[in-house]
Amino acid sequence: MPQAHLARTGALFVFLSAATWSFGGAIARYLSTTDSFAVIFWRSLFAALFLIGFMWWRDGIPKSIGLIKAMGLPGLGVATCFVVASMSFVTALNYTTVANVLLMQAGTPLLAALGSWIIFREKVSMPTWLAIFTVMFGVGVMVKDSLTGQISPIGDGLALLIAIAFACSTVIARRNSHIDMQPAVFIGCLMAMSIAATQVKSFPMIGSDYVLLFAFGALNLGLGLAFYAAGIRLVPSAVGALIGTAEPVLGPIWVWLAHDEIPSKSTLVGGSIVFVALLLHVLWQLYQSRTTPEKI
Repeated sequence: MPQAHLARTGALFVFLSAATWSFGGAIARYLSTTDSFAVIFWRSLFAALFLIGFMWWRDGIPKSIGLIKAMGLPGLGVATCFVVASMSFVTALNYTTVANVLLMQAGTPLLAALGSWIIFREKVSMPTWLAIFTVMFGVGVMVKDSLTGQISPIGDGLALLIAIAFACSTVIARRNSHIDMQPAVFIGCLMAMSIAATQVKSFPMIGSDYVLLFAFGALNLGLGLAFYAAGIRLVPSAVGALIGTAEPVLGPIWVWLAHDEIPSKSTLVGGSIVFVALLLHVLWQLYQSRTTPEKI
């Protein structure tokens, strides 16, 4: 298959993953239960079932088991990051807006670059430093309302923790690119489900919540990961980051249309700063990749 066709296919899959993930907040807002741990348990269960089914369909049972065994400590690290991010996402939605959560996540690639510099002393270019500091400023604007008591600091704190967890998983995956991390996400689902099971107040749900939780887990999370895994290896990382910005752009729109949840002025201003910083940075990366080897 021609390289250009592969790249277009990869870009389509990455966009489909971002679009699929963008519906998460809107789905969560339809749930009637207020027990975050029950939501985490059922979402993780449905996602785990989807992922293991997808792996068995893609690789067969023996190879899938081998991939799980081969992921080692890096895979366990990614799984742990997923547990933190997944549980924080569901809980954060009880305290802050979907826009706050998603727009903070938009800065994940730049936080990953910062983490690589701190941990592995990877070289960071001046434009990336500028983008990192701009993102930090934008996040500061977003959390201003929580500092003044207008929005729960717990929600914004969890939203920031999600971005940090995703950045850590990105750094680990980048340093261990030879390892298939999809099994790690499957293990992460099992870990999140196990932790939530010890805290759930009541496992039974009303019928409509089961349908929503299936969509929230198997489709929103599981299918999104399958699209992402299929596409991200076919496109440059800068292109993947650029296409991935569709999630924080589309997510708040779905919640606004479905639930009339309007972000605060601080969220819109700070989120715009974060989004523009990321957009300019990935455009710069695309320009650089035409003339020099890829760098952070």
